[in-house]
Amino acid sequence: DVQLQASGGGLVQPGGSLTLSCAAFGFTFSSYFMTWVRQIHGKDPEWVAAIDESGGIANYEESVKGRFTISRDNTRNILYLKMNNLKIEDTAMYYCATGINDSTYRGQGTQVTVSS
Repeated sequence: DVQLQASGGGLVQPGGSLTLSCAAFGFTFSSYFMTWVRQIHGKDPEWVAAIDESGGIANYEESVKGRFTISRDNTRNILYLKMNNLKIEDTAMYYCATGINDSTYRGQGTQVTVSS
């Protein structure tokens, strides 16, 4: 079974940093595009960043450009999201996700709370 396990969230002050990790199981990680999405309770999910299979191409939602960096380690099957200069509006549940054979998989999320 496909499993995606995100971790690394927490409480941080504005301007602080966090690095999220997502461990992937049950599929050939290096063969698939990966994304990070976030969701505020009661609102639609928002795409944050995506990375291609090799890790050579990354794209970001406009509000996180220059602050967030997505990366992956295909030898360890782990996806990362390095978040710098965090803002209050970055507060959300963060999930890693991928699409395999017309199905979307999203693991359990990790909560990021930015507050003074």
